[in-house]
Amino acid sequence: MYWLASKTVVASVPRWRSLSLLFCSSLHRRGLTSFASPLSQSCERIRCLKEGKVFRGATKSTRKLKEMSYVLNDKDHSHILWWKERMQFCRKPSSLQLIKRLIYSNLLGLDVNMKNGSLKEGSLNWEILQFKSRFPREVLLCRVGDFYEAIGIDACVLVEYAGLNPFGGLRSDSIPRAGCPVVNLRQTLDDLTRNGYSVCIVEEVQGPTHARSRKGRFISGHAHPGSPYVFGLVGVDHDLDFPEPMPVVGISRSAKGYCLISVLETMKTYSAEDGLTEEALVTKLRTCQYQHLFLHTSLKHNSSGTCRWGEFGEGGLLWGECSARHFEWFEGNPVNEVLSKVKELYGLEDEVTFRNVTVCSEDRPRPLHLGTATQIGAILTEGIPCLLKVLLPSNCSGLPVLYIRDLLLNPPAYAIASTIQEICRLMSDVKCSIPEFTCVSSAKLVKLLELREANHIEFCKIKSVVDEILQMFRNSELREILKLLMDPASVATGLKIDFEKLVSDCEWASCRIGEVISLDGENDQTVSSYPFIPSDFFEDMESSWKGRVRRIHLVEAYAEVEEAAEALSLAVTEDFLPIISRIKASTAPLGGPKGEILYAREHEAVWFKGKRFAPAVWAGTPGEEQIKQLRPAVDSKGRKVGEEWFSTVKVEDALTRYHEAGAKAKAKVLELLRSLSSELQAKINALVFASMLLVIAKALFAHVSEGRRRKWIFPTLVPFHHAKDVKPLDAADRMKITGLSPYWFDMAQGGAVQNTVDMQSLFLLTGPNGGGKSSLLRSLCAAALLGICGLMVPAESALIPHFDSIMLHMKSYDSPADGKSSFQIEMSEIRSIINRTTSRSLVLVDEICRGTETAKGTCIAGSIVETLGRIGCLGIVSTHLHGIFDLPLNTKNIVYKAMGTEYVDGHTKPTWKLIDGICKESLAFETALREGIPEKIIHRAEELYFSVYTKDMLLGRKDPKFHHPSSSITISESDDACDQATSINTRSIHPKVESKSGMEILLKEVEKAVTNICQQKLIEHYNKKNISELGQINCVAIAAREQPPPSTIGASSIYVMLRPDKKLYIGETDDLEGRIRAHRSKEGMQNASFLYILVPGKSMACQLETLLINQLPNLGFKLTNLADGKHRNFGTSNVSLESVSMHR
Repeated sequence: MYWLASKTVVASVPRWRSLSLLFCSSLHRRGLTSFASPLSQSCERIRCLKEGKVFRGATKSTRKLKEMSYVLNDKDHSHILWWKERMQFCRKPSSLQLIKRLIYSNLLGLDVNMKNGSLKEGSLNWEILQFKSRFPREVLLCRVGDFYEAIGIDACVLVEYAGLNPFGGLRSDSIPRAGCPVVNLRQTLDDLTRNGYSVCIVEEVQGPTHARSRKGRFISGHAHPGSPYVFGLVGVDHDLDFPEPMPVVGISRSAKGYCLISVLETMKTYSAEDGLTEEALVTKLRTCQYQHLFLHTSLKHNSSGTCRWGEFGEGGLLWGECSARHFEWFEGNPVNEVLSKVKELYGLEDEVTFRNVTVCSEDRPRPLHLGTATQIGAILTEGIPCLLKVLLPSNCSGLPVLYIRDLLLNPPAYAIASTIQEICRLMSDVKCSIPEFTCVSSAKLVKLLELREANHIEFCKIKSVVDEILQMFRNSELREILKLLMDPASVATGLKIDFEKLVSDCEWASCRIGEVISLDGENDQTVSSYPFIPSDFFEDMESSWKGRVRRIHLVEAYAEVEEAAEALSLAVTEDFLPIISRIKASTAPLGGPKGEILYAREHEAVWFKGKRFAPAVWAGTPGEEQIKQLRPAVDSKGRKVGEEWFSTVKVEDALTRYHEAGAKAKAKVLELLRSLSSELQAKINALVFASMLLVIAKALFAHVSEGRRRKWIFPTLVPFHHAKDVKPLDAADRMKITGLSPYWFDMAQGGAVQNTVDMQSLFLLTGPNGGGKSSLLRSLCAAALLGICGLMVPAESALIPHFDSIMLHMKSYDSPADGKSSFQIEMSEIRSIINRTTSRSLVLVDEICRGTETAKGTCIAGSIVETLGRIGCLGIVSTHLHGIFDLPLNTKNIVYKAMGTEYVDGHTKPTWKLIDGICKESLAFETALREGIPEKIIHRAEELYFSVYTKDMLLGRKDPKFHHPSSSITISESDDACDQATSINTRSIHPKVESKSGMEILLKEVEKAVTNICQQKLIEHYNKKNISELGQINCVAIAAREQPPPSTIGASSIYVMLRPDKKLYIGETDDLEGRIRAHRSKEGMQNASFLYILVPGKSMACQLETLLINQLPNLGFKLTNLADGKHRNFGTSNVSLESVSMHR
């Protein structure tokens, strides 16, 4: 599509002419000259010197030719054409001026005749060219002093997309050059990758160099879209946002359908999904940000439906999707060739292998096609209620949301869906606290450990991941959930890991990280502090390495730094303090001496800054000797810093010693961190698996919490089968949903009209405008999709077969770009649905054949309904084409359904309820009038209507508005729902700890006191004789980095917050998770622990809250909200506290 051919124009230089012929022949061999005539006119300057320069003389030309020792090969030609194409998209005037100076005779686009354009061996340009030849399709930024510079084509890209100005302005006699300061590198890389470019960064070796020698340079790393630059991250004290990696995508076509090949270079994985339809393929392209797109030539030669690739390409969804993007054609074996392209793009060795993570498509539902995904909001679409937003709480974002979205777009096999539902059921019943579920991108883990750039922050996150796996393993309630999560995690990662192996690897990783990394709570690495040296100096110098690894590994380094810091303090005290004392003792008027010891942050030094402190007459007074020792302070290059900055030889020696000790300690820290990365690299599969498992766990826990809040239910999911020994009305061939509610309504708040759908064949649905047909189809589609994914559904009860595909067709729009009307688009989508439909499918079509002439459209619709009926699928086809009931259709397996209406105050209104029969009342006039059409127009429409259709009515051809054919089946109106009762659990779970800190002891004492007080109150309230009649109170602890389980959603509870200062806060709530999140959002409360008890009703919760506030202080506990105990009358009486007496 975007390939350009070229023609070399070189007159008078035979040597270059032969090269041009080689160039052209190579292009023809690679099939890149489909448009030879226009392309040859657009590339006349490739491999050509400026005409005016060539004839200046043989000597200069010969010298320039000798400098160009770089010889292009076939691959270089394709890369140059690729860059030339990119240059055609530049629009800024400054970029266009730079592009005019490019000569496409080398990968940099440099004109060797221009100023600074030499490619002589040993020059900086030549060195940059060598790096560029290794990664020819990446923008190359080379470190030169305090800047990262780019030349030639790369400079044009920087000016166009990174907002940088060219070096030297727009002078026309110099090669294009641009760059950014070192401090702005991250922003520049973000700008380039956001626009789809990959960047190769070349660093220079830091440190002193010999005179007249060039600094050594090396490739420090790469930045790709979805894969940021991480060089140096190991030494910083902040984390790096890591976007989802962008794959390289290849598309081919075979007898099975379309094949999508997706390769992730970061993960060294690939997948090949075959047998995709055009709609499913486009859906995947829409929901996946990819870095490069390759199209196989099989797309050109095969014709399928609306997708035809000719010389200019025409028609179809896929053509429309790809024509607006950059892509390249390729030939050969699709998988092997795409992998080869990836190795070429990323500069990988041929020996590098990629792991196949393709999920088996056997017994797995087909991926959603574009229309279905957009019409239920699985893909965010304007005007369509977003399904994702109601599946998860509003505070859930990032990786869990992406997992749920991918689950909906690619429904799992029945076994995985059943496992997911079983996990969710167990999660719904969990009573213990649950981990926070630390979510770390697998790609981030792989890249940082592989490049040995993981810093202490990342290691702490990795430890949180493995510790949370171990926490689930050691908890009896969570262990079964952990085991069940293994299968979904295996599907998501493509890894097969044994359960015991995962646990043992997590234990090893947790132990190893704990042995090396300094974790929160270790206070043995305080920054040095001396009275006469500014604290900021030691903070800046030592915070870059202290607190990262445990002190036990740095005993010698710490000793050296502490000795050097003490020596520096002594030098400053002896050399500067007497001068300060002298200045303070002087009582001169304004304009007297000034001086102080300050931290020169830019120079990382502690110096004396003063003026007018030298005496006019030397009299041997205190401080004069020290003043004589002062020397002007100089920077690292020996230049004088200023007139007011001074130092001494002793202080400078002490500073040098301190910096050297600090540098040695920091180097040791980095060495330990990189060594730990290498060790963990051996367990990378287990770490990737664990991180994905926690992402899935967090997503499902969040979904269950939101589902319980919305009062959704778990459906009965059954495998769909058609076998000879199975009765036609077997449950597996039937879908029944009672109390179905639109997913965008909150069932907990009420207000939604619920419907019961008992479906054993195809429904032909009629109803008035605004009667709820589209809402019913959309709700039914969402419920069925959620069911086959193992998730909760918005209903009172549901039996859902595991469909092999779910297809929803709503309204269609025209596509002027493809030259297709809305009816053409509709027929194209219906064709795709019919081709995909089996007896195990769910097909939902809204207002079929609405976009064409009524009579023929009715007949097409009737034929489509007959076809779907013969296939035997479940589904609904809605229509306003009432003539379809007059056609001689074979509707043996078709059931007529309608959306009901009622007559109120002289007007017909919809009820939005699904009923048996046929509804021929459209309410078209009422709808148009309600939407603002002038009444005059409506009256005239009524006159026209009666003038045309009165004859039919008089002849008795008018059907009743509701017709109940004898073939319709009875709908069960059972609204029975499962009652859920809140009860007090009979057991308490306490994690096993090896040692008890003061906070843990306090937690146990508070738990005992709260439990006993609440038990006595409940015994008194319910008039029970003893606790055995009431049931034991379950007081659950929520430690730091834990959260309450979904079972607390909607339940009343009292809670106690244990603050870091060991004071208590007592509260009650019906939203425990939200209240805990609010408390922890306050400063200093991030790691607060909690205790909670579920109680029967808010009234009882209020009574117990006041009782605890008034009684706990009597037991010696300190409360922060004592005043809240006076707000109510409960709990003020004396309660016997014999059983809760504490030894404090």
